[in-house]
Amino acid sequence: QVQLVESGGGLVQPGGSLRLSCEAPGFALDYYAVAWFRQAPGKEREGISFISSIEGGNFFADSIEDRFTISRENDGKTVYLRIDNLKPEDTAIYSCAAASVHFERGSGNYYRGSWYDYWGQGTQVTVAS
Repeated sequence: QVQLVESGGGLVQPGGSLRLSCEAPGFALDYYAVAWFRQAPGKEREGISFISSIEGGNFFADSIEDRFTISRENDGKTVYLRIDNLKPEDTAIYSCAAASVHFERGSGNYYRGSWYDYWGQGTQVTVAS
């Protein structure tokens, strides 16, 4: 059983940046595709950034906006989400999820929640002045 733990959330002023972390203690996340989702109060969950598993030394990433950058730690244990130019509408609970399925580069369909096997509890991000 893979347990995902997010951290790095908090209160940030508009225009600021934040880096969230997703860790899986005892597991190597590079064997899984990992996505970040967020859910704001009263809104549906939204997929925002995705990174594929590492296959043959290769991987690919996707984000819904250039303000979001997903990356992996070299040791394979942590996946990060950097958010730049934060806006009040970014206020939400941010969660990471891991999937064992194979995603095709360019398919563009990375954020269906049912494809993900493991989910973290989430970390709150609040953007306010």
